[in-house]
Amino acid sequence: MNINPNVLHIIVGGMIVTAIPRIIPFIVLQKLTLPKPVLQWLSYIPICIFTALVMENLLERTETSVTLNGQVLIAVLPTLITALWSKNLLATVVVGIVSMAVVRLLWMGH
Repeated sequence: MNINPNVLHIIVGGMIVTAIPRIIPFIVLQKLTLPKPVLQWLSYIPICIFTALVMENLLERTETSVTLNGQVLIAVLPTLITALWSKNLLATVVVGIVSMAVVRLLWMGH
């Protein structure tokens, strides 16, 4: 299999451009001590991102209204219970993935 050098350069360039804004903040922040209010504010970011991702999939926009996606709603319930009960991100993600997979598998039968 031959790889076009231009395509390879574009892929490597894309990797670098994507990695730089993700790595530099970690390198810079390792050497800094942030004030408590900043750390408290930053602690809410994962919750905001998770909520945005869930709401984007939970709400379906039609021509005339916004409705709930039944599949996602069914999968969100055990995921939310797991998140509240365990406070464990890995467990929450695993339950969410398994729940959505089971719902989609069962939904295909209808």
